Amino acid sequence: MEFGISYSTPFFGADPETLLGFARDAEEFGFESFYLPEHVALYPGAKIGEMALPPSLPFADPLECLSFVAAGTRRILLGTGVLLLPYHHPVTLAKRLATIDVLSGGRMRLLTVGVGALPGEARAVGVDYATRGRRADEAIDILRALWAGDESGVSFDGDFHRFEGACVYPKPLGELPIHVGGSSVAAARRAGSRGDGYFPGGRLTAEERRRQFALARTTALSAGRDPDRLEYTRWGSLDMSLEDVEMLAAEGVSRIVISPDDADSGRRRDSLAAFAARLSLST
Repeated sequence: MEFGISYSTPFFGADPETLLGFARDAEEFGFESFYLPEHVALYPGAKIGEMALPPSLPFADPLECLSFVAAGTRRILLGTGVLLLPYHHPVTLAKRLATIDVLSGGRMRLLTVGVGALPGEARAVGVDYATRGRRADEAIDILRALWAGDESGVSFDGDFHRFEGACVYPKPLGELPIHVGGSSVAAARRAGSRGDGYFPGGRLTAEERRRQFALARTTALSAGRDPDRLEYTRWGSLDMSLEDVEMLAAEGVSRIVISPDDADSGRRRDSLAAFAARLSLST
């Protein structure tokens, strides 16, 4: 089992010392990975379910933050949870992700993508909300094709993107995985058909989680892919016990991501140290 940490700029802020200090603490205590979420644009009245999102929440750009974190850390893996894939042009995104991977020494390994749940956010970037799932599928295919392409170039003719002979360098340092996040049936299927991992949201019941991970695996099998290679990431909490971890491992979970809820740096550091000691994280 691996353990990651999610850093929320709306809660902790975008102060560079806080961000880097948080990442360095995570690295020191043996956490495998460091995640950031994304919202491109909020608006008055935005809600996800019953949860209101004030438009002034400071969602800093996750890839810019991860590049900054990479420069101040040595080994911790970099992740997004989630990057809203339909709202990025896949050609420029391929360049940005490969650049972070090269600059970090191959640590951009937990890119997790989703499709978004705010219609107004889609409108703000000129995307038809109803097409975001198909756009995400197309973007995943484009990213992989561009990273694998050589000097002869890559051509693509899809519903949303068309180009000929495109060459994107530098290349990632090895295969750059793409995990799929989200709580919908469509997200589970996307993880199975195209993803290297599945990271469902936190609003599902235990039975819904079981069914959706099973769906991701059966979809992978139907697509001629090995379901045992599909990583399974879940949210956890700082107070979880070894028994909690063992129960998740029995469900096939390969990674647990926690999000500390204390903005005080001293108390946060103490809670991370206690978690690492309780679960014997290696440094």
